[in-house]
Amino acid sequence: MRITSVGHAGFHIQTEAGSVLCDPWVNPAYFASWFPFPDNTGLDWDTLGNVDYLYVSHLHKDHFDPGTLTNHVNKDATVLLPDYPVPDLERELRALGFTKFFATQNSVKHTVCGPKGDLDIMIIALRAPADGPIGDSGLVVSDGETVCFDMNDARPVEMDPMLEAFGKVDIHLLQYSGAIWYPMVYDIPAGTKRNFGKQKRQRGMDRCRSYIDHVGATWVVPSAGPPVFLDPALRDLNDVAPRASDDNGNIFPDQIVFLEQMRIHGNDGGLLMIPGSTVDVRGEKATLTHPVPDAEIEQIFTDKAAYIEAMAQRMAPVIEAEKARWAPAEGEPLLGPLRAKFEPIMAQSDLICDGIGYPVGLVMGDETVVLDFPNRIVREPEAGEGKYRYGFRIAPELVRTVLRDDEPDWVNTIFLSTRFEAWRVGGYNEFLYTFFKCLTDERIAYADGWFAEAHDDIASIEVGGYEIQRRCPHLKADLTKFGVVDGSNLTCNLHGWQWDLETGRCRTSQGHELRSKGLV
Repeated sequence: MRITSVGHAGFHIQTEAGSVLCDPWVNPAYFASWFPFPDNTGLDWDTLGNVDYLYVSHLHKDHFDPGTLTNHVNKDATVLLPDYPVPDLERELRALGFTKFFATQNSVKHTVCGPKGDLDIMIIALRAPADGPIGDSGLVVSDGETVCFDMNDARPVEMDPMLEAFGKVDIHLLQYSGAIWYPMVYDIPAGTKRNFGKQKRQRGMDRCRSYIDHVGATWVVPSAGPPVFLDPALRDLNDVAPRASDDNGNIFPDQIVFLEQMRIHGNDGGLLMIPGSTVDVRGEKATLTHPVPDAEIEQIFTDKAAYIEAMAQRMAPVIEAEKARWAPAEGEPLLGPLRAKFEPIMAQSDLICDGIGYPVGLVMGDETVVLDFPNRIVREPEAGEGKYRYGFRIAPELVRTVLRDDEPDWVNTIFLSTRFEAWRVGGYNEFLYTFFKCLTDERIAYADGWFAEAHDDIASIEVGGYEIQRRCPHLKADLTKFGVVDGSNLTCNLHGWQWDLETGRCRTSQGHELRSKGLV
């Protein structure tokens, strides 16, 4: 099996039984905020796109790139389709001209039979509303000699079926870095923001190491991030701090940082791959080659600021062209279009609206609109209403653009762009961000129903002197694998949520109490 990095979460997997292109991303994403790092525009995309199979893990725009898929990927390729509850991914791919689909069942081993031979595959599909835009997934590919697990940025709750079906995993490709807007966009003191960033940075790498330990692959490729921010307004989001800095609050550590984390914790199986790097894997044996000399690769990371500046100059026309497609900042008041967009969704989502539980402010230039979730209406501010418990300050041209384009997911457009500011009083509100990614009848019906189902808290485990429910109250992760206890504090490393073991109170968000009691 030959695996070629094509940048970010993208890989080209070549076997004697056929080739698979995974998550090819080239064009800027999220209002031209994100670019692949290092630069992958110089790859031969027509050759890479002439494949037998295509796998797109989910609809986030750093995985689903319509321009690259349209212009470079063979439309006769068979799409390996995750088992999602809402068929948005299949619809989008059909709209781009793909017609051949192999529909998988979640965490079931399949054999795909092609003219060149047979491949064994499995797609682990995450189906919770918090997973990507209604879904995220990882792909397992086996050619009979080598097993590759491309986890990209999915966070599987249960991997035992994969390990039982395929046995030893030889190479594991997975995310280790940040892909979120927290805490950078929040209106909080700089020191507090740095401390939150340090925690987020380390939790992300700890979570990745937990997955690596559980899968037990011989070789590990840190991938699926970080992006690079080339717009001058966002340049300070890039991690260009000295490697030895212990005070780094940046949530976007690069591959070199994580490979050092692996070595510190006793794992020397990490492989550094940049776009064009190839690893030939035969069972547990691997041979790595790069498209440029090692000294050039080292310079990318040791002189990162200079690399980013040169890349920014090359991509400046691309950024300007993307900005030219945005809607004008001026126009009719936004209250009417937002009311038409949000109120029908509010009317269908009692559980989610009640879970949000308070009015949310949207400040868009000179106009403020209130999303009044308790009353299921969008309205103007009331006299003396003051600052809202949760609010967003967003440039009106971004809001007008997503409304013009009828975007079903503000998380996958505005929020991941980091081109906004936010504030909140109290913990993270999962229901609020779920609402913003479910702006269609189909999505909101699924999400509201999902939250309505009772979480599995029947089974119990003993940790750190406490008896607690085995499944995380957030997204049902197995706390025997992801739970970390520090005194009376429990952290689930899958998403970094925390609980007070004395009371069961969730420290991260409201409404996710943990069943817990002391054993003494």
